[in-house]
Amino acid sequence: MKTLNTIPTGKLERTSSLLKAGAKVGVNYIKYYGNKITKDKNEVDARKTLNEDNASDIYDSLKELKGSALKVAQMLSMEKNILPQAYVEKFSLSQFSVPPLSGALVKKTFRKYFGKNPEDMFDEFTTESVNAASIGQVHKAKKDDKNFAVKIQYPGVRESISSDLKMVKPIAMKMFNIKKEGSESYFQEVENKLFEETDYDLELKRSQEISEKCSHLPNIQFPKYYPEFSCERIITMDWLNGKHFSEFTKEDHSQEDLNKIGQTLWDFYMYQMHILKQVHADPHPGNFLISDDQKLLVIDFGCIKEIPADFYRPYFELAKKENLNNPDIFGEKLYQLEILRHDDSPQEQKFFTKLFYELLELFTRPFNAENFDFSDESFFQEIADLGQRYAKLSDMKGMNTNRGSKHFIYLNRTFFGLYNMMHNLKAKDITINQYKKFII
Repeated sequence: MKTLNTIPTGKLERTSSLLKAGAKVGVNYIKYYGNKITKDKNEVDARKTLNEDNASDIYDSLKELKGSALKVAQMLSMEKNILPQAYVEKFSLSQFSVPPLSGALVKKTFRKYFGKNPEDMFDEFTTESVNAASIGQVHKAKKDDKNFAVKIQYPGVRESISSDLKMVKPIAMKMFNIKKEGSESYFQEVENKLFEETDYDLELKRSQEISEKCSHLPNIQFPKYYPEFSCERIITMDWLNGKHFSEFTKEDHSQEDLNKIGQTLWDFYMYQMHILKQVHADPHPGNFLISDDQKLLVIDFGCIKEIPADFYRPYFELAKKENLNNPDIFGEKLYQLEILRHDDSPQEQKFFTKLFYELLELFTRPFNAENFDFSDESFFQEIADLGQRYAKLSDMKGMNTNRGSKHFIYLNRTFFGLYNMMHNLKAKDITINQYKKFII
């Protein structure tokens, strides 16, 4: 894969890159309509080609930009029930497969923050990255016979967050049927989280705190972090050996091993949510490795969502079947979570109460069982079907479809990602409340 010597950092440069992608998308549509007119392809094949061409052209532009624009693509790749498969497959590459910075640019970053080249700080340093993603890339280093993973943030990423989000905002609003009125708090939440993700001093602090608080959980391992080799744009941690999660799930493994990893992953997330009240809100395969002895290795704490008490209580109270089926309690919690509004019309109240009952009844099924089978295809097909219905809500004329507290954005993202990872593992017989055994 080619390396990048520069990254567009100016607003004009970055906007120009996306405009070029837009022009290519326009050409793709012309080809699509041409294919339909000439009957060279049937509608299904023509639409598939259109989606594949558009996904490639948009992704190729985003991967050159890196930063927030590419991060949004990564987030979209987790929404498997909303986007066409071609987009999911292409955008998922942003988890661990984008063009890396050149060695010269990496050294320049070290000199800026440490006043010296990386080879002056370590005995060995690979100038070629071993993993490049949306916000930073990882290099392998060695000092005193100890191996390190050194994560370096791309230049200009933090400075371009606000302008990047303004560029991708119209795309996100269309994909997720978000109305302009009342949507500002949602986009502000995403912007704030991206600023946190680009603050490596904060990430270092949170990584140390959460890994320490979760270190007693069984079958899980975290790297040690090294503040002396870290700064606001560089984080150094132990190098952990293992297979990428997505690589592991494509191989043949015993059901026992799959269940073991699945239980570990589930316990890790339940412990964070219910005990720490803050959660690793980026559960995609690029953030996890599996060791040879079947341990779950957590290698990135870039995105952490703190869960305020006034959201946690009604959110998880609605996960209880008895509350879902009690109309008075159910209605009360919908107002507390800003799903229902006091200015709703009777029609809106009825419609959204019914809709969110269906959504919550489905998504909370694992929480109302002692053990759950995440390999169950029918459960995930129901999610897909409901997701398609939810995606078409903007067709409800006159209704405000912006629903729910801003905190839903990253909590829902966490559950979408977690459920998908559990499903990819085909994990069965997962004990839902096992995390309670590990409370200290």
